[in-house]
Formats: sequence, structure tokens, C-alpha cells
Amino acid sequence: MQPHPNVRAVQDALAGADARDASGAPSAVRLLPEAVHTAAAAAEALGVGVGQIANSLIFEADGAPLLVLTSGAHRVDTAGLAASIGVTRLRRATPEFVRDHTGQPIGGVAPLGHPRPLRTLVDTALAAYHEIWAAGGVPQAVFPTTYTELLRITGGAPAEVA
Repeated sequence: MQPHPNVRAVQDALAGADARDASGAPSAVRLLPEAVHTAAAAAEALGVGVGQIANSLIFEADGAPLLVLTSGAHRVDTAGLAASIGVTRLRRATPEFVRDHTGQPIGGVAPLGHPRPLRTLVDTALAAYHEIWAAGGVPQAVFPTTYTELLRITGGAPAEVA
């Protein structure tokens, strides 16, 4: 069976970036037996702490897409984040906005593999973990990475988001 086109796009982006996991091996998308739509479900399926899950959240920041990769252990402080990045309006994006800008569904948005690069912020809380797991383009797909790699492969900026 062929992988979903979103999974192929994420795997191709990982390979193109020479992305590595915590052991230094090439990062590879893994399909879980069932879809995981929340950080808690992903952590349970992987046998890791919820803080090790990098939630890929798309916000509408003054009309433009903003990808925030945040630890599954906390929520984004939208007012504080808006003030820190200098936008007047920051709100969770609609499913249509998410798909338009990422090509991926909510619950499966990966940090990369989008049709166009997205402005990306990476939660500094993720630096506390040796290994991080991120979505792989669909709710059943994940891949291992590290904080340093997330910054590098996304071109993201470190940010305190909670």
C-alpha cells in the first residue's frame, strides 16, 4: 500500500533536510495503528511523556499563517504570544485555513512538508526533552526528532509560547 501523499511529502521534506532523530539516525515517518488527534493520545501510543509531543498549531496572525510548535504539556498563551511577536490579532485557524496553508488536516499537521514555507515558532519548553515526536502529515503518522532539529528543519525561531 502506498503512503498517503501528505506522509510522502513530510518524508521527502525530512530527507531533503537531512533530518536526524535523537540517536543521529535519519528521521523517518512512522505510522501508528490508529489515528492520534491529541498530544495525550500520541504520547500514550508512543509510550512517552505528553511534553515530548510537539503539537503543530496553526494560527491566523493578522491574516497570515503562523505555525507554533508547542509542547503537548501546555497551552499557547495567545495574548502573550501576539504581544511578543507584534501582531494585533492572533487566533486559532479554521480547519479550512489550516488545510489551505499546510495541505494537511488538523490533528496531523507536520512541522514541514507544506506547499509553501510557514513562519514558525518553536516552543522553548521542548528543549527540555532529548527526543520529541511530531505529526507526519496525517493523524496516524509521527516522526522522532529533537528540539535542535525542529529549529533547523523548519527555519523556526525559539519562543516562549505558554
